[in-house]
Amino acid sequence: MATLLVNSTQSVLKDTYDYYLWTLSLSDNRTKGWPLVDSPVPTVFYTLLYLFIVWIGPKLMKNRQPFQLTWLLVPYNLAMAALNAYIAVRLLTASFRLRYSYICEPCRQKYDPDELQIADAVWWYYFSKLLEFCDTFFFILRKKDEQLTFLHVYHHSTMFSFWWIGIKWVPSGSTFLPAMVNSGIHVLMYTYYGLSVFGPSVSKYLWWKKYLTILQLIQFTCALILGVNGIRTGCEFPLWMHYVLIIYMISFIVLFGNFYMKAYIAKGSKCMEVRYGQCLDDEEITLNKKSN
Repeated sequence: MATLLVNSTQSVLKDTYDYYLWTLSLSDNRTKGWPLVDSPVPTVFYTLLYLFIVWIGPKLMKNRQPFQLTWLLVPYNLAMAALNAYIAVRLLTASFRLRYSYICEPCRQKYDPDELQIADAVWWYYFSKLLEFCDTFFFILRKKDEQLTFLHVYHHSTMFSFWWIGIKWVPSGSTFLPAMVNSGIHVLMYTYYGLSVFGPSVSKYLWWKKYLTILQLIQFTCALILGVNGIRTGCEFPLWMHYVLIIYMISFIVLFGNFYMKAYIAKGSKCMEVRYGQCLDDEEITLNKKSN
């Protein structure tokens, strides 16, 4: 019995590994040799390390004073805004010149300069998801554990892995659209957070902060519709990726939408902004809470 179990396990592992090798034969040749792309090991390692820090970080900070990090938060947020602007512009200009369809654009392994520009921008978008782990680390160092919500950790720990799949197999084609739209929203989001660090004197002018959440929900809904339409019309794109996109977007709409309803309906104007599923008060509200 034990021998049969061992043999069955070995057979399953061998079949799985053979399937993985087969999928590698379908990967995009244009991104071979690019940093972090060839093997899933770095992406898996960094994701597991991220989850470990999320688990151990609050425990290590429990008896320590929170770090202020103002000197770091401003340049970090503005740098992330600049990086996302670079990604969005590169994707927009190249896709415009190539006359890409916003409904369905097959991924072709072409070495046209604009196609390579899109692939390069998608790689930077994938890499930006690794940099965004710092969002969580700053929460931990500042002892803002209430902001380490399930949606926040879920979003960060999955986006990096999903976009490794994108840069590995489909670094152009319809992949450009969600990366471009999300980068555009992140420009506004990181600009807001970079400026809001300066306190009430600046944050009171950031009247558009509430609309970031609405833009994010619109983004999720549009991505869901495009995924459904891709299956319905037989868009020449990996079918399983359409299904993954649909399931992933539904999870965001449910989790993010549920929190949005609770935050803005229950808390009203007291909730200044929702980011990755948590209500983030601006500095003025925070100071008022501490003084009460």
